[in-house]
Amino acid sequence: MRGSGKLAAGVLAGVLLASGTAAATGDPVRAAVGDLVAKGGFPGAVVQVRNGEAVSRFGAGYANPVTHEPAGPHHRFRIASNTKAFVATVVLQLAGEGALSLDDPIERRLPGAVRGPGYEPEKITLRMLLNHTSGLHDPLDPHFFDPYLVQGNRAHIITPSEVIRRSLVDPPSFAPGTDVKYSNTGYLLLGKVIEKVTRNDVREEIQRRILDPLGLGRTYFPLWSPFLRGPHLHGYDMSAQDMTVFSPSYDWTAGAMVSTVDELATFHRALLAGRLLEPAQQAELKRLVPYSELGAYGAGVETLNLPCAGGTKTVWGNTGAGPGFYSVSMSTADGAKQIVLALNVYDLAAESRGGKRVPKPPMPAVMAALC
Repeated sequence: MRGSGKLAAGVLAGVLLASGTAAATGDPVRAAVGDLVAKGGFPGAVVQVRNGEAVSRFGAGYANPVTHEPAGPHHRFRIASNTKAFVATVVLQLAGEGALSLDDPIERRLPGAVRGPGYEPEKITLRMLLNHTSGLHDPLDPHFFDPYLVQGNRAHIITPSEVIRRSLVDPPSFAPGTDVKYSNTGYLLLGKVIEKVTRNDVREEIQRRILDPLGLGRTYFPLWSPFLRGPHLHGYDMSAQDMTVFSPSYDWTAGAMVSTVDELATFHRALLAGRLLEPAQQAELKRLVPYSELGAYGAGVETLNLPCAGGTKTVWGNTGAGPGFYSVSMSTADGAKQIVLALNVYDLAAESRGGKRVPKPPMPAVMAALC
């Protein structure tokens, strides 16, 4: 189980400034995005940029290069690990309501769910699952995605329970709380905790607690259907193979949601501004665990350290990567500037073998918006 989080951040931050993308004149964000879809780049890009209360939104290139449908802000895309911020918000709200504690061990909330060589479920807390310090890794089987990528069955279903089981076949990455490593599996367990505590479908909890109050009518959480609803970007791998049709079943609460740039921006703005959580839980959201000099993990969100001209600037939000889609949703610490950028290439097979996953680094566009 791959295609999100730390690897997505690596795509963003791994190449700081590969070229002088921002033009000397005009809108530097538009210039940088234009370069992303220029020759040898992404088929399409969709962006929302905010500076104070001034908001611009635009598309570049194609949502579908076969039909030449232009990419636009109305197009949906798979948001991948941006999903984790929605899930963490529900967990933190439940903590604020007293329905659970972040210090609860997973063994208390899901008895018997974590069993495998070397695992200590009584020492793995919900907080560790939220900030990736649990030691739970994702399935290490190199053939995990073979049903989709080798056998070509894009509608294949791998249940979250099966992902968890296959993750626990191998020993943990480290003892609970002693290190940090990105874990999609941890967020699958958090989804199960939400359902156990609320006795309700996690998708309904996200709908009731977040999507409805914020008016996010074009954001949804597919369970297993491989198809995207309504107008959407088509996603591709590095060989231009269309990856749009792909069951999100394995990703569930780690990365299955679908949204638009406007609605993802609305959610992150509300979350980071403290409109969705009580002060104590907002502090937990932003309690950071550094994973490298590039950034740190909070509870369902992450920070990235941008090398801006005036010095390093820390920005907040999420990155997301999955078959065919790569996205960045980031804001400055004071909330004054924000960008949500959706791109329609991400190569899952290349990721598994350490190859090139996107045609160009998106960092110049992010820096043009936030520095």
